[in-house]
Amino acid sequence: MKNNVLAYSLLVVLAVSAFSCKSQEKEKVEAKKPNIIWIMAEDMSTDLECYGMPAVKTPNLNKMAAEGVLFENCFVTNSICSPSRSAMMIGTHQVKTNSHNHRSNRNVPLDEQFTPFTQKLREAGYTTILGNHSVMKKGRKIDVNFKHEPLGEWDGKTKFGLFDKYDTIEKADEPFFAQIQLVVTHRGEWWDDVREKSTHSVDPNKVELPEYYADHPAIRLDWAKYLDQVEYMDNEVGMIFKELEDKGVADNTIVIFIGDNGRCNIKGKGYLHDPGLRIPYIIHYPKGLKGGQVRNDVVSSTDITATILDFAGVEIPEYMTGKPMFAENFKREYVYAARDLWDEIPEKMRAITSNEWKYIRNDKPEIPFDAGQAYLEFYRPAVHVMRTLKKEGKLTKNQQFFFEDSKPSEELYNLKNDPLELVNLANDPEYAAVLKDLRAKTVGFDNDFKPVSDIYEPTSVQKTVDLVQWIKDEHPEVRKQMEVGVEVGFKKWGKEFKKFQKLKK
Repeated sequence: MKNNVLAYSLLVVLAVSAFSCKSQEKEKVEAKKPNIIWIMAEDMSTDLECYGMPAVKTPNLNKMAAEGVLFENCFVTNSICSPSRSAMMIGTHQVKTNSHNHRSNRNVPLDEQFTPFTQKLREAGYTTILGNHSVMKKGRKIDVNFKHEPLGEWDGKTKFGLFDKYDTIEKADEPFFAQIQLVVTHRGEWWDDVREKSTHSVDPNKVELPEYYADHPAIRLDWAKYLDQVEYMDNEVGMIFKELEDKGVADNTIVIFIGDNGRCNIKGKGYLHDPGLRIPYIIHYPKGLKGGQVRNDVVSSTDITATILDFAGVEIPEYMTGKPMFAENFKREYVYAARDLWDEIPEKMRAITSNEWKYIRNDKPEIPFDAGQAYLEFYRPAVHVMRTLKKEGKLTKNQQFFFEDSKPSEELYNLKNDPLELVNLANDPEYAAVLKDLRAKTVGFDNDFKPVSDIYEPTSVQKTVDLVQWIKDEHPEVRKQMEVGVEVGFKKWGKEFKKFQKLKK
C-alpha cells in the first residue's frame, strides 16, 4: 500500500500548522482556546500494545497514553461505522436522531432540534477542518445518516457542511478543530500490500486468539494481518505528532484518539458483544491533563463529543446525552447500544454495558449471528473456515455459539468474571433479579431514545447480494477459495460482475 493514506491524513496538520504559526505572531491574542485534533481509526477494538494486546507494537500510541489519559471502558453506541459516527457528530444516541440504520436515510434532514457539534464549535470561533483529502474528494468517512454537505456553510435548515474547507482558512487568530480518519485498519485489499511491505510483519505464531476462535493457520494469518494494519496506523499517529512538534503548536493542541467501532471479525463490528462496542480512547493534553492516568469508569462515545465542547468552552446543548468526562460530577453507570439495519440484514439488537454487566436483547433471534451478509462474505476469513469446521464437528461450544442457526433472545454476562462473554447467564435462576433489572433498564433507554419521527427505511445493497450469488453460480472455484479463508478481493470481483452485467444486457 502506498503512503497516500498517511499523506492525506497529514494534509490537515500541514494546513493548520501554517495557519497556527501566523497566529503566534499576533500579540493581541490572549488566552487562546486549545486546538483540537480528533484522530479516528476505523474498525478497531482495544487491540493496542498499551491496552495489553500481545504480538503488536504501537510505540506512538504507547507514548500518547503515557503522557495522556487512557480509558479502559469506552463504548460506542452502535458497532457499525455510519450510525456510530452519527451519534458522535450530534452527541446523542443515533436512534433518537433517526440515524440508526447504516447508510439508508441520508436524504432525510436532521430534525431541527439537533445540531452537529462542529457547528457549535464554529459559533464559538473555531475553524473546523476535515483532515483527509481523500475524504473530501470521495465524500467518504464522514458518512452520517442525515442530509448534509461534507464541506461548506451551514444554513440551519436542510443543508449544511459538517466541516469548513481546509484550504480556505483566513482568520489566523481562530483556534481549529480537525477530524482525521485513519482508514488502514478497515478491511480492504490493501491489507496484503501493507503486510508484504512491512519490515517487521507480525508473526502469526505469536498472536493470541480469543477462545471463541478456532486455532487455524488461516485465522492466525488473518489476525496477524490485522495487527500489521494497527502498526501501520500507529506510525501515522506518530507522524501527526511530529508535525505538531515541528510547527510549534503541540503545547496548545488536544489530541484525541478513538476507534469508530470494533474490529471487523467474529463478535466484532455489527454485533453488540465486547469486541464490537469497546473502543480505544486516549486523550493527550499535557498542558491541561496529568499524564499517565488510566480510567476504568464507563464512558460513551457521545461523552467524547460533549468533552470536546467543554474543552472549547461551549455550553452543552440540552439534547446531548453525552457528558463532559472531566467534569467533577461526571458519572455514567451504563452505555446503551443499538444495532439496526446494516445492508440487507434488517437486524434489531439492544444492549447496555456497565463495569460489571452486559445485557443484550435480540429482538430478531431467528436471524443468526452468521447471517451470510453479502459484503462480509468477502472478508472475515475466520467465518468461512469455522463454517467448514462446524460441518466437520470440530468446533468447541464457545466457538459454535456464533454459528448456531438462531440467537438467544437475551444474553447476560458478568464482565468481571467473564470478560470474553462466553457464559450466558440469562437462563440461570441465580441471576434472575439481575436479568429483570437490566431488562427494565434497557426498556427505559428504549423509551428515552425513541426516534423523533417515523421515516421510510429502504433495503439496500442488492447489487452486493447479487454479486455473491453470481460467484456461487458462475465461479465455484472462487467460492472454494473463500471457504478456506482466502480473501479474493471485493473490488476485483465487483468489477468483474459489472462487466458480466453489461455483456448480459
